[in-house]
Formats: sequence, structure tokens, C-alpha cells
Amino acid sequence: MRVFRGYSRSVPAPVALAIGNFDGVHRGHAALISRLVMVAGESGLVPTVLSFEPHPREFFAPASAPARLSTLREKLELLADCGITQTMICPFNRAFASLTAEQFIEAVLVRGLRVKHLVIGDDFRFGSGRAGDFSLLQAAGERYGFLVEAMGSVSVDGERVSSSGVRRALAAGDMAHAGRLLGRPYMIDGQVVHGQKLGRQLGFATANLRIKHNPLPMTGVFAVEVAGLADRLLPGVANLGVRPTVGGTRPLLEVHLFDFDRDVYGAHISVRFVHKLRDEQRFPNFDALKAQIAADAAAARAFFSL
Repeated sequence: MRVFRGYSRSVPAPVALAIGNFDGVHRGHAALISRLVMVAGESGLVPTVLSFEPHPREFFAPASAPARLSTLREKLELLADCGITQTMICPFNRAFASLTAEQFIEAVLVRGLRVKHLVIGDDFRFGSGRAGDFSLLQAAGERYGFLVEAMGSVSVDGERVSSSGVRRALAAGDMAHAGRLLGRPYMIDGQVVHGQKLGRQLGFATANLRIKHNPLPMTGVFAVEVAGLADRLLPGVANLGVRPTVGGTRPLLEVHLFDFDRDVYGAHISVRFVHKLRDEQRFPNFDALKAQIAADAAAARAFFSL
């Protein structure tokens, strides 16, 4: 995928465009992108996404901004999996936030992205004060020569699919429902780093991933499947959180893979959360922690029928 940072340099060819945060790239996003990719193929345009970094709510109200479902890298990988070949990431700062709707259309959409077909969600608003809407885009399209279409919402079991809905399911520990909204298990990607080797001392060696999600969308102990280390998914058990028993303060993902013994430091892996076993908790000593880890591993093995 080709990635442009900012809109000061125009893309090389006209595009079919979708705009949004696309946090988690859930089934609603996937439906919109599927339509975009089809339009791009029929029209000879480049299927492109415009997104923002940071999330606008992180800029306007950082203390109350929601937990991110995906890092920027994860989001780009998921968009590429959906068929997007080009993305423009605009820094969401005070200057960008102050663009009027008309300035956004002219500077970003027309000059920067050379848009010819725009596909948006039915609730999309843009520009300073969220003054821009579908009708304004339609009028601008007539002036500048691009088409605009709005996609309706996608529902699963009567619920409108949204990033907020995915966050609620994860916070409740309902991995199955989160997976239905996403269209796949919730996953976190990262590079395996050296840790304190505590897991090995307790008899359960772990692959450790430093987590960029802050705050975390969920914490706890999970049955997981790991991609990136073999030609199949590897089952395991994982703790996602701050490890209160050992005085941890930074989020860490620790994954113990079943029947696996290989040095994987530096590997980039994807951890898929398929079932929550329990909440993260503090234990009075290492013996109690070790006993609980053994129980967690047994529970995860039972979940996978191993």
C-alpha cells in the first residue's frame, strides 16, 4: 500500500475515495470499502482511503477519548486486506481542525486527492464545526466534477455495527459478539520483545508484545490463536494488562503458546482473542500466580479441545 502523509503533495492519479477513522475496520467499514473497490475497478480509479492521526476525539478531548481498537499499522494492514491500495493520513491538528468545509473540499479532496468518486457513511460530517454534510458534498461534486454516494448502516442481529459497539463487546468480555461485529476475531499485532523472563521462571514461557493501545480496549486472560509463526494458527493463552502482581505499570501482552518451544524474538505476530477466561487480578505471591496460570492454561486447552 502507498501511504501519503498530509495533503500538501497531490496523489499521482485520480481516486475513488472513502473518508473516516476506520478504527478496527469492522463489518460496516468493510461493506463501504467493498463498494469503493468495486467502483474503483469499474472506473479505472485508485481505491483510496483518507484517515486521520490522531483520532479527532483524541485531539479535542484526550481525557475522554475512546480506547483505540487498532493501531495505525494494524488499520493500514486491515484496509489493504480489504483491497485499498492507497491511503492518505492527515495529521489532525489545530490547523486541520480549523479548515472550513469548503476549504476541506478544495484543498484536501480536489487538489490533494484528485477525487472523482466519493463513498461516505450516512452520518459523515466534516469541516470546522462539522458544518459539511452530504448535500454540501453533492453540490461541490457538481462544481468540481466528482460523484458522491452515501452508504447505509450495516446491522448484525439487529444492532448497528460501530466501533463503539465493538468496544462495548470487548469491555464486557464477549469475544464472540465482538467477532460478529468485526467479521473476524479481535486481534492485536506486534513485535515479540524481551521481557523479564518471569513466565519462564514460572514454567510458562511467553512471547511478549509491547502494546501501543493506551488505554486498552479490554484487559484479562484469554484463549488466543497466533498467526505469523507457522503455516497454521497456533493456540495459546494470553494475559493482556499491566500485571499487577509483579508491579507492572505499562500495558503488556504475554502469550504462552501450547506445545511450542522456539526463539521468536523479533518476530511480528498477530494475536487473535477468541475467548475470555477471566479478568486480570493481583495475587498475594508467586505461588498463587503460578497456580492460576496453570489453571488458565488448562482452561484454554479445554476450550480448544487439546
